[in-house]
Amino acid sequence: MQDAEAICRLKRGEIDGLETLVERYQVRAVRTAYLVVQDEALAEDVVQETFLRIFQRIRFFDERRPFKPYLMRSVVNAALDTIEKLKHETDFDGESDGIERLMSQAISVEAQAEAGELQEQVLAAIAKLPPRQRAVIVQRYYLEMSENEMAQTLDAPAGTVKWLLNAARARLQTLLGAERSAK
Repeated sequence: MQDAEAICRLKRGEIDGLETLVERYQVRAVRTAYLVVQDEALAEDVVQETFLRIFQRIRFFDERRPFKPYLMRSVVNAALDTIEKLKHETDFDGESDGIERLMSQAISVEAQAEAGELQEQVLAAIAKLPPRQRAVIVQRYYLEMSENEMAQTLDAPAGTVKWLLNAARARLQTLLGAERSAK
């Protein structure tokens, strides 16, 4: 079943439409939320709330539009909102143990070990970024969003998005350089 058909069914009250969308996108949505909030259980909650919100408002969604970008933007926005609500309660410098399992796609054992080490370094560096910088890195490099799409998602001018992205890249470069020289 295609996304448009699943959305049409959902609009008619057929729950299998939602089941199709959840099965198709839940893993990627949780991975995306995790990269922003840095907590697996919280990421799952963000995605569950996002799917619930979409279910409640599906009658307003234009099924001719692609669903995946809409969902991923909704997940990133919900994750950022969650961070804002938990700003003083959450430690953003925590470890990112669970994400390697989701992202690991290396071919050989040797390549997997090398990729895992590099991936660990990159994820640790991303975890040290402020939430908005972390969000733009996730949107640009994990969701492959354009700067214009990011500007719409963040409700910010394109210049602000460019600045955030450049600042995040520079900070990542500094963090990755420091981690490599420490080893």
